[in-house]
This record gives sequence, C-alpha cells and structure tokens, in this order.
Amino acid sequence: MAIFGILGVLLALGLLFEGQYRRRPGNCLQISNGKWEVYLGTDRIVIEGQWLAHNPTDRFDLFLAEVAVTEKLLSQGSLVGISTRHEVYSQHPDQPRRYDNYWEAYIVKAQKTTEIRLRTTIEGVNLDQLQACWLQLHTAIYGPAGRTPRTYHMVVPLQFPHSQPRWRQMADVLVMPIRTHLLSVMDDPVAVIERYVLPHAQPGDIITIGETPVAIMQGRWRHPTEVKPGWLAKRLCYYFLPTSSLATACGLQVLVDEVGAWRVFFAFVVGGIAKVVLRRPGVFYELAGEQARLIDDVTGTLPPYDQFIVLGPTNAQAVVNSIKDKTGLEAAIVDVNDLGGVKIVAHTTGADPQLLERALQQNPAGNANEQTPIVLIRPQS
Repeated sequence: MAIFGILGVLLALGLLFEGQYRRRPGNCLQISNGKWEVYLGTDRIVIEGQWLAHNPTDRFDLFLAEVAVTEKLLSQGSLVGISTRHEVYSQHPDQPRRYDNYWEAYIVKAQKTTEIRLRTTIEGVNLDQLQACWLQLHTAIYGPAGRTPRTYHMVVPLQFPHSQPRWRQMADVLVMPIRTHLLSVMDDPVAVIERYVLPHAQPGDIITIGETPVAIMQGRWRHPTEVKPGWLAKRLCYYFLPTSSLATACGLQVLVDEVGAWRVFFAFVVGGIAKVVLRRPGVFYELAGEQARLIDDVTGTLPPYDQFIVLGPTNAQAVVNSIKDKTGLEAAIVDVNDLGGVKIVAHTTGADPQLLERALQQNPAGNANEQTPIVLIRPQS
C-alpha cells in the first residue's frame, strides 16, 4: 500500500505541473472543415473544399504563416498514369485572392475567422479504381508559443459501391452486412443509412452501425502527431496490457484530453488497488468512463484511419434516436469484435439488446477491410 501512496504523490505533482503548462493559450488557432464537394468523371476528378481558421483568444494575434497541401490516393489498383495537382488559395475578409498558389502570411485577429480554399484535380486512367483521397493540410502557426507546425486531415471518398448485399442466417434472425463507401466527416449517419439500407429494409428491421464509423463521421479521430503526451500519459501507459489502446502514450493522452487528467489518475489508483488487493480487474475502465473502452489506437481500423487514434462516438443516443425518427426503424450503435464480444453503446427502445447480441455474436460485419459498417437485422417470428 505504501507503494501506491508514493506513486500517488508523484502523479499528483506531475498533474499539477502539467496542468499549469497546458493552461497557457499558446498557438491555439482552430482549423475546422467547411463545405466539401466532389465531381466524378471518367478521366478527371475534381475536389473542392475549404478549411476555416479561427482565433479563439480574446487578445492575441495568431499568424497563419504557411499553408500547403499534399495527398495520398487509396486505390484498388495501380496509381501509374494518375496525376494530381492542387490549387490552394485564401479567402480572407480583408484581402484579395492570390492566383500564383503562394500563401501570403496572414494575421488572424482575436475572435476572427478566415478561410483556406482548395481545388484538387485528379487526372488519368482507371480512376474508377480510386477509393479515396486523403488530403493533408500542412500549416505553420506563429504566435505567443513561437512557430508551430501542424497538419490537418481530410478523407474524401471517391468510390461508391453498388453491390447487392445478401441475407445470412444468424441464430434466430437474418442479418445483412451492408457495404458503403469509405466514410468520412463529409457523411451523416442518417444520410448513409437512407442511401444504402432503406432499399433493403422493411418495417420491423433493426439497423446496427459500428461505433468507430459513427465516430469517424463525427470527426473524432486524431493523428498521433497532433497529440502531445503529457507527464501522466507517458508514465501510466506502461501499466496497460500491450493489446490495449491505452498502452501507448498518445492513446492514453487522447483519453486524458477527453475526460481529464484527474479522472484518469483517480481511476488508475483505485483500479490498481482493486486489481492487486481485491483481485477485481476492470475497475479502471468503469471509473475512467465509456471512452476508455471505445478508443481505437493506431491500426485499430481500416486505411487510412489505421494511421489515426479514433475515439468513441459522442451523443450516441441522439444518433440512434435520429435514425429512428428519420427512417422509422429501430437502431443501435454497437462495438463488436471477432472474439464474440458485443457491446451495445446506444439503442432505441424497440431494439432488444439480447436479440442484438445473438445476431452480432459472430461479427457478421467483420473486423478487417470488409467496409461493411452497417448490419441490417431482421427478426424471425
């Protein structure tokens, strides 16, 4: 017990110093996604979109010093014969646009917003093999914390499947795994279901969708380069099993950022005592909250999100309620694995959790690159 006391004092001191450091405003320019559109052709694809840069501080000027864009194409075939070019330009409220692709350093005043606009043209052969374009916005923010390089990400789907899904018998129900395009923040769960599920559904069916795809559509994914592991995360990550998504400093820091350092610290100390003294594992996850179980670290999902840390969805109950309101079908957000584990994150009142567990126990959606995030369940009388 004395060991836990000493460890507790050291962690508390670390939290104190880390909290003081992280409360500094720094170069906190906020960049978010705006509107995006895709124009698909046989020999040309055009992507147009915008990022919004906002200065949330009350008195600091923040400089958007540099802006550049690179891309990675995901394809089912070779990329030979395919070329890409970018036109990056500003849409400032007080300056005209430049046409030479040069980004002129710009001051974003306190509480002000400006726009970064992009037009990407993809040309070549076999463009129908392209699945998605992963755009990376590279910026340099200049301000009170010096010069800070940051990268932001946007995944644009380029392929939309038209395959005919098939029913499978699972226990006392029929299940239909449904393939979709590569989902991104451009998508809305209800719109995706209306597009891919409603043509095959009938009254009484239940829609289930994976928690990770919902989180991806909500933009709840972070690249490890965007995560700054603190004192607490760097030390506690060693105490988790290697298979845990919290066994890396970045994975654990994402949880710290989500629920707070003191909650993670408390859950770790109490969970450690419960495991060693009471022989009761899992207390940490009960105290740290649902996100502790739902976070997927790098490699936890399909490309290109295998490069990111994906959190669990937020407002999950509101999402399933919206699906039912718009489609009339019962719905659930689930977390399923190949080991038979089924966790119901949220469900509408008419979706029986026991029926869902029986239907999903063999994981009909799969955990690889099947790209079937939705499973339609039809109870059998």
